[in-house]
Amino acid sequence: MGIVETLIDIPAEHERNVCGQFDAFLKKIERTLRVTMVSRDGCIKVIGPEAMVGKAKSVFENLIELSRRGNSITEQNVDYALSLSFEEKEGKLLEIDQDLICRTISGKPVKPKTLGQKEYVDAIRKHMIVFGLGPAGTGKTYLAMAMAIQAFKSNEVGRIILTRPAIEAGEKLGFLPGDLQSKIDPYLRPLYDALYEIMGADSYLHNAEKGLIEVAPLAYMRGRTLDNAYIILDEAQNTTPAQMKMFLTRIGFGSKVIITGDMSQRDLAGDGPSGLDVAVRVLRKIEDISFVRLTSKDIVRHPLVQKIVEAYESYEGRNKSRERTKRTGGSR
Repeated sequence: MGIVETLIDIPAEHERNVCGQFDAFLKKIERTLRVTMVSRDGCIKVIGPEAMVGKAKSVFENLIELSRRGNSITEQNVDYALSLSFEEKEGKLLEIDQDLICRTISGKPVKPKTLGQKEYVDAIRKHMIVFGLGPAGTGKTYLAMAMAIQAFKSNEVGRIILTRPAIEAGEKLGFLPGDLQSKIDPYLRPLYDALYEIMGADSYLHNAEKGLIEVAPLAYMRGRTLDNAYIILDEAQNTTPAQMKMFLTRIGFGSKVIITGDMSQRDLAGDGPSGLDVAVRVLRKIEDISFVRLTSKDIVRHPLVQKIVEAYESYEGRNKSRERTKRTGGSR
């Protein structure tokens, strides 16, 4: 395959955003696609094998279009654009970006950033109950929260209910001081953080006082019927089968339910099954219940988080393989 070169025009107002500080994004594309890129006078010369030059051009044109739409280009955008280029799905990046869910209190747009996240958001729109399954950093809770707030503001539902099991993540915290709310708030802090960022603290407190937004531990759901509500169960891997059944049977008319969880971060005591794991097996054939599985490719935190998750998945996979080998060898 011969060496070719091509020129890519970059508007001056988008150059810094697309190339990154000290041309960091430019260098990442160079390393990944094994091409040479020279930035000069508002354009970039790309030199290398024809196929790789074509991919580099496609990646840059997509990033420029994202910048034109007002996005601040991040390393995650660059990594995902490169990943899609190897799968011959470069055009999907711009399709994903067209799906605006809502804006945060500061005006930042909330959108899906990966194909997995787009599938998740579409499933939430279409189905009454959605299970969002995947590792940390894939936006399961944040996107669910954004969808709930948008539905609430559009009067599609009358209230939002956010819940999660109050289970310690491997630490014994002892008897916390304060009243009951003070004791459970630390467990629910991630939900508050997302609420404050998207809705704003004042708006949340105003609606919470009226009982229209409720953040509560899962135990508070028993005995209730939840009509006309957007209900999010977070950290569902920490539910017992009985708790999950209790929660799912609370759902009333006009409600939508999103259940999120990561089976690799289970904090349940003992070797008992997780309610999330049981629910996935029991409910998988029921119509209007959707299961969306996000992967390390859908992680939108710092790129190092994706590498950490992949390393743990590889490690755990090797351990399971060795255990199977031992069991098989021992049974002969």
